[in-house]
Amino acid sequence: MGLQDIRDRIAAATAEAGRPPGSVDLIAVSKVQPPDRVEAVLDAGHRVFGENRVQEAQERWPPFQARYDGIVLHLIGPLQTNKARAAVEMFDVIQTLDRPKLATTLARLADERGTCPDLFIQVNTGAEPQKAGVLPQDADAFIAEARRLGLPVVGLMCIPPVEEEPSLHFALLGKIAARNGLSGLSMGMSADFETAIRLGATHVRVGSAIFGERAYELT
Repeated sequence: MGLQDIRDRIAAATAEAGRPPGSVDLIAVSKVQPPDRVEAVLDAGHRVFGENRVQEAQERWPPFQARYDGIVLHLIGPLQTNKARAAVEMFDVIQTLDRPKLATTLARLADERGTCPDLFIQVNTGAEPQKAGVLPQDADAFIAEARRLGLPVVGLMCIPPVEEEPSLHFALLGKIAARNGLSGLSMGMSADFETAIRLGATHVRVGSAIFGERAYELT
């Protein structure tokens, strides 16, 4: 597999779902990938990447941004409130807004800066205690609160439990988004992105299927 294979599979899944070409954005998840692998994907023309950690992104991306135009960075890992300022300076999109304290902090930073990254609210569709995200039953109220604060919420994100059928979680996320008038759905990873596209994903997050297996994990 590799970048072109994933692009081809996304295009096929999009067509099979009866959706317009180009309606699904591929986020290449570059966390803990060696720089040469990231550079190869950049050289192939891809520009949209996902990172889990603010500090890792700060170390990795400025040299690439100096050499390649049009890079778009998504934060797809949990965001600590004390890293919020660095995150809004580094990322174009933050996909992990999940609690009132973070929403208030982002709103204050947006007021200070006069701008804010696009935001996705992370929904913990499986109600897993170890996982970040607002619970499904609390999502409507939290979306309303984020909007009241003036935050640019464009969609929802989820990471289904690994042992459960992902389509149930993708469908749930789609229902929450639809009743709140949100068009963005970030769902689907290497193993299940075609299912996610069938159920309306606008953004899929693919790492190992593009870059190869990671040689190590940061702790």
